[in-house]
Amino acid sequence: MDLELSQSDIEFRDSLREVFLGEIPADIRRRSALNQTTHVDIVTSQRILNSHGLAVPHWPTEWGGKDWTATQSHIYGSEMQRAGVPQPLAFNVSMVGPIIAEFGSQEQKEKFLPATANLDIWWSQGFSEPEAGSDLASLKTTARREGDHYVLNGQKTWTTLGQYGDWMFVLARTNPDAPRKQQGISFLLLDLTTPGIERRPIRLFDGSAEVNEFFFDDVVIPAENLVGEENKGWSYAKFLLGNERNSIAQVGTAQRIYADLAASARETDTGFGSLADDPAFRGEMHAIKTRLLALEATQLRVTGASENGQASPVSSLLKMEGTQTLQELTRLRMSAAGSDGAIVDADGDLVADPAATASATQYLNLRKLSIFGGSNEIQRGVIAKTILGL
Repeated sequence: MDLELSQSDIEFRDSLREVFLGEIPADIRRRSALNQTTHVDIVTSQRILNSHGLAVPHWPTEWGGKDWTATQSHIYGSEMQRAGVPQPLAFNVSMVGPIIAEFGSQEQKEKFLPATANLDIWWSQGFSEPEAGSDLASLKTTARREGDHYVLNGQKTWTTLGQYGDWMFVLARTNPDAPRKQQGISFLLLDLTTPGIERRPIRLFDGSAEVNEFFFDDVVIPAENLVGEENKGWSYAKFLLGNERNSIAQVGTAQRIYADLAASARETDTGFGSLADDPAFRGEMHAIKTRLLALEATQLRVTGASENGQASPVSSLLKMEGTQTLQELTRLRMSAAGSDGAIVDADGDLVADPAATASATQYLNLRKLSIFGGSNEIQRGVIAKTILGL
């Protein structure tokens, strides 16, 4: 396949750059590049994108979609990452939005989709549980039908940014007697102001509390908030998760970090010349650059396959190698920062490059990439079966 962009795709790319670099405030992009994006930054950025028709381009055109080719969608994601623009909230635009657009009632579409695109509603994901992570179909949270409503009981965990959530899309077991555990699950929409809900933050290794756990005690959900058919939620969840791996690879983000680190290394004095002249550092940077070139080509291969309406198993390889490369790159950036990378909430007049002081936090935070979206161990199994035929 041709891995070069056509002239029309180049023009399309340049039009995106005008918005990403010209309309999204520089301070928001700077914080995003340092993994310090705030709640307000995400809302502000997504609403700017939505005003330019760029928040939900992959949705049906009736609800704000753009009917782009797979190559254009790839360019959109890559350029956004390279520019340091906070990506539209995935729970809204890549998860619940497409589910409602595909399987929801007309009333649900009209009520939720415009507000979801503009981030007037902040959605949280209610999937994982203490004993149902990689094996999500083992979830134990129940939703019992009682007349015109469901009664929800159970627990959800690892709910990213759930502290900001207005609504939650929940997978719950509605038929505990189903012959297969996947067959008794439904997809429900929950107003998080409903009585009986408790949220608790989970403190992470990097010091942040971006994930939460939720407890549900006889929480009432109107039956009209069931998406699609009862007990068909597992099919909807697979539809949702199938769109996730390519974005997790974050090749564009890795390319931006690489460029920033290369520029910083040329200005960093080691006492024996610049860091860029250090043979060990140069060797690691060259190895990562080679992997990034290979990843970019792989991403285009996956994109090319999807142009023909085919899901490529190579997306598992892309997710695995992309996340490992990004983790390795943040490790190298933390190493290059030296003692500056240890400055956290220091008092006084200590001065250091903001990218250096943020490097350790970003390194620790991105350990999660090899776990969510299907752990890299799971992806190795997929690769062995579907690509290698083992």
